[in-house]
Amino acid sequence: MRAISYTVALAGVLATTSAMAQCDPGEEVIRFSHVTAEQGHPKGEAALLLQERVNNELDGRACMEVYPSSTLFNDDDVLPAMLRGEVEMAAPSLSKFSSYTQSLQLFDLPFLFEDMLAVEEFQNSDAGQALKESMVDEGLLGLEFWHNGMKQFSANRPLIQPSDAAGLRFRIQPSAILNAQIEALGATATPMPFSEVYAALESGGVDGQANSWSNIYTQSFHTVQDGVTESNHGILDYLVVTSTTWWDGLDPELRDDLAQILLEVTHERNRFAFELGELNKIRVRQDGVRIRRLDAETRAAWVSALAPVWAQFEDEIGLDLINAAEAAEGGL
Repeated sequence: MRAISYTVALAGVLATTSAMAQCDPGEEVIRFSHVTAEQGHPKGEAALLLQERVNNELDGRACMEVYPSSTLFNDDDVLPAMLRGEVEMAAPSLSKFSSYTQSLQLFDLPFLFEDMLAVEEFQNSDAGQALKESMVDEGLLGLEFWHNGMKQFSANRPLIQPSDAAGLRFRIQPSAILNAQIEALGATATPMPFSEVYAALESGGVDGQANSWSNIYTQSFHTVQDGVTESNHGILDYLVVTSTTWWDGLDPELRDDLAQILLEVTHERNRFAFELGELNKIRVRQDGVRIRRLDAETRAAWVSALAPVWAQFEDEIGLDLINAAEAAEGGL
């Protein structure tokens, strides 16, 4: 079996379509759902490589179908669907797991990690790896962390000082910590699926958002904002996840081979994610959008404004886990 993917331009908008060949009888069908662009985005590119390798190396035993751009499920619906057996794998952002574990809320704390090297170091530590199994009692198993990048703020007016956000409406992922961040800035948080963000920004339904350079560029968020503030205040990463029922039910040899392919794809694509994010930042600038950088004093003001969020969620997340993440050293 070979899964074929292609992109087509439809009414001036880049639309992504996955054309799936019929899986051969006896092959284990693996439906992989995600919400981002298929090409030019770290998650989309990683999913394509995973699909290619599974369908080439496990041909006759397994076949993978990748559904990008919320064509199968959005991130709000995919985990319940996974528990119902309607999809086998997904890679939601880490903010999407708060209903299943409080531990992964760690990654929503503002200004926790200096850069992506610090994120990588923590995720590969014993404490970080243990988080993959923090939802097994809920029927979900994390397999690998996939990188996207650091988060940047944008709005329909300049954001320089934290007070500039006061009174604005920001789209967020459903997350108590992200909600608390926006409230700490004197703004209003509006939870919203990723697929609806561009239209809301364009129409004025929300005034701003926070995302990685790759999300901002591939979804054209920058084209309907005043500019982008390079705040690097948080991270946007993903957890490749599956149901424990499906994973445990696989033939052990197939499961081991699939896990090895996923591990190799993760190492290759995570290295690429930073480079792609930097390229997409350049593309945002080339589109004529102003990128505002924070000097040390202004950054300190943002850190101070968002510091109360840590104390608010310290007990839920666990101080030991927070300390372990803080100890990770960056250095990009």
